[in-house]
Amino acid sequence: MIKAIKDFFDSYLIPNVEEEREQLEHSIRLAVVVLLIEIAEADYENAPEERHAILNAIQKQFALNRVSAEQLIALARQEHQESTDYFQFTRLINEHYSAEQKVKVVEAFWRVAFADQALHHYEEHVIRRLADLIHVSHSDFIAAKHRIMNSS
Repeated sequence: MIKAIKDFFDSYLIPNVEEEREQLEHSIRLAVVVLLIEIAEADYENAPEERHAILNAIQKQFALNRVSAEQLIALARQEHQESTDYFQFTRLINEHYSAEQKVKVVEAFWRVAFADQALHHYEEHVIRRLADLIHVSHSDFIAAKHRIMNSS
């Protein structure tokens, strides 16, 4: 009887650590993609190059296949439309990413902004603001910009 009660608690009441970890990882990925969409839309243009850059960035950064990446983008677009601020997204990145991972995110921001070969001042403003919100130093922000500019 005691074993049956223990099994019940183990299977139904103790949270599944693996499921929680996967959910957290999904939430972090979603947060990054929402911010990439914010940058792509900062210049009020819907450039196909920027959409393609988002797809490439998340496939590379998160090791996703095209279908999974497109599904994540679709979810992120919906989340982006419903959001009113950056905090819910930047908080997840701040809590769970290392400084190096945050710089990689800023590099992805720059890749999206430069994808259409034209950096709009609104895009740069949003990237600067997001870099500050995820606590990336100004020197790392500038270095990331130059790395992406020089690789294009």
